[in-house]
Amino acid sequence: EVQLQASGGGLVQPGGSLRLSCVASGFRFDDYTIGWFRQAPGKEREGVSYISSSGGRTEYADSVKGRFTMSSDHAKNTVYLQIDNLKPEDTAVYFCAATQWRHPGFSRRVFDYWGQGTQVTVSS
Repeated sequence: EVQLQASGGGLVQPGGSLRLSCVASGFRFDDYTIGWFRQAPGKEREGVSYISSSGGRTEYADSVKGRFTMSSDHAKNTVYLQIDNLKPEDTAVYFCAATQWRHPGFSRRVFDYWGQGTQVTVSS
């Protein structure tokens, strides 16, 4: 069974940091690009970053460049999203997803597997 288990969300003050984790199982991790998406209340789900199957390439949406850092640990089948200098507009449910596309961009359509999401709330 394919599973993507996201965790690490929480309530953080503006300027704070969080590290989200996504543990993958049920598929060959080394063959998949893993992405992070987020969905704020009343808004469409948007892509924020993805990392190549080798872990050697990361891409970020313009809105998060410089504050979000994605990494992977292939020994643990896990990807991470370090979020620094959190802003209220980062409040959303964050989802991880997997695709075999090597350069998927931030198109939700090409991601085959999705996790359940973890809530990030930025508020003072």
